[in-house]
Amino acid sequence: FPQKLWKMLESGKFQSIWWSESGKCVAINKDLFEVEVLGREGQQVFHTQKIKSFMRQLNAYGFTKMQRNFQRSASLPEFLAEEAAASAHSQILYYFNPSFNRAHPWLSETCKRR
Repeated sequence: FPQKLWKMLESGKFQSIWWSESGKCVAINKDLFEVEVLGREGQQVFHTQKIKSFMRQLNAYGFTKMQRNFQRSASLPEFLAEEAAASAHSQILYYFNPSFNRAHPWLSETCKRR
């Protein structure tokens, strides 16, 4: 599972999953991932078609869901603009595993199923 995930992230073939800016988290556009990856007919990447099962796999390999932290502005117009931007990111899921880091690919070999 971790090797498939790594290849997927590095391939650049998928728009629904990518490395976070720091390279320490995996970002997933939930709705697009369901169509682009899990909904593939005959060319399945993972042995599931359900996002919940995929998330269980992530958890089984030590990934934890991260919350996106936004600093809030004091002024109302800026706050409202930030809220609109945050809601656009609401379907983006972030998962972290200390052994799954873009800068240190050899660590992914230590990702074992719990």
